[in-house]
Amino acid sequence: MKELINSLKGDKVIWSFVALLALFSFMPVFSASSNLAYIGHGTGNTLGYLLKHLAHICIGFLIIYWVHKVPYHYFRAISKVGLPIVWILLGYTMVKGTVIAGANASRWIQVPFIGITFQTSTLAAIVLLIFVARYLSKKRDTPITFKSSIWELWLPVFVTILFILPANFSTSALIFSMVLMLTFVGKYPLKYIGIVVGVGLVSLTFFIVVAKAFPDAFPNRVDTWISRIDNFTSDKPDEDDYQIEKAKIAIASGGAYGLGPGKSIQKNFLPQSSSDFIYAIIVEEYGLIGGIGVLGMYLLLFFRFIVAAHKANTVFGKLLVVGLGFPMIFQAMVNMAVAVELLPVTGQTLPLISSGGSSIWMTCIALGIIISVTKKDEEILEEKVEKEKREETLKRMIDEQIAKENAMEDETFSIQDESENPMNAVLNKKQKA
Repeated sequence: MKELINSLKGDKVIWSFVALLALFSFMPVFSASSNLAYIGHGTGNTLGYLLKHLAHICIGFLIIYWVHKVPYHYFRAISKVGLPIVWILLGYTMVKGTVIAGANASRWIQVPFIGITFQTSTLAAIVLLIFVARYLSKKRDTPITFKSSIWELWLPVFVTILFILPANFSTSALIFSMVLMLTFVGKYPLKYIGIVVGVGLVSLTFFIVVAKAFPDAFPNRVDTWISRIDNFTSDKPDEDDYQIEKAKIAIASGGAYGLGPGKSIQKNFLPQSSSDFIYAIIVEEYGLIGGIGVLGMYLLLFFRFIVAAHKANTVFGKLLVVGLGFPMIFQAMVNMAVAVELLPVTGQTLPLISSGGSSIWMTCIALGIIISVTKKDEEILEEKVEKEKREETLKRMIDEQIAKENAMEDETFSIQDESENPMNAVLNKKQKA
């Protein structure tokens, strides 16, 4: 075990926070899966769901380990090649996507021969943000013109978002927000960001108008998230209101100290209690203290991402940490905000805590890349320390050699003096005697 821990490179604090969140996730997932167990096979036995979550977490940590071994600068080329592949996957999802876990839109594809469902938009977010970081780092020392950036930066961004938008507004909005944040951090001209925001809002409005005018063009996709926004801004009762009400009841029932692990009542009524609304179950079982504790863990992880970005020795490394780390924390805040009705229902999971395979694995890929950046900084620091040690050792050896040569020269001069003047030898013998 000690050898395994020693083999982990990179920021140990990030490793620790990730491990703590993953370990904590077993308790709420085990408890909140009871309704799925009753619906699935009518026994209420959640052991199978716990083992499934354990498998997802173990595979996730293997992904972090494998990815953090890859030098992070390799992801420059991977993002450029991977973006067209992501577009193909997103296009296939729009046409042949499947619906799982009671979702209202086809956001998943099934991997052939394995049977694992995979949400392509999560992979698209990672590849796109790496692509944006690559562009900004490449253009850091050269002036950026809006005309050139339209084709090199914003066209790939809008194409990716356009593929995701019909089925998943929340993810496309999250990706667009994070791209804007990354361009701001990467010192992209602020006036150009303003133009892009304006174009994005106009394009979204036009898209909604077209979708409402031709509802059959996007069956069972656009109408879902449009109705969610409409219902959130009005008092119309719907299924989302039912989920929100149950989530608020769970939070209110928790009080300061909670009902205790496994004693949640609303988990039996919330359809997405182990994924989208797991934070409500956490507060119900562990109280306000548990809810604040989980929030604090994400904030500490966010602070550690800031430290890692500051320590990164390249612009690309800094932007990678910001582009992949900040969305993770922002997604967690969105999930918590939905549970307390600050935002409409989005379908965003709580990273590393909610159940689910592809969402956990994509988070682990992002964490592996971030840790790879911190690993490189450690390697540079170790090389610097090792170089200083070698220089110090070499200097000590040179000093010892010089001291020996000086001693030999003194002895030689002493012998020469005795041979030239016999009286010196007699005097030296008398002094020794």
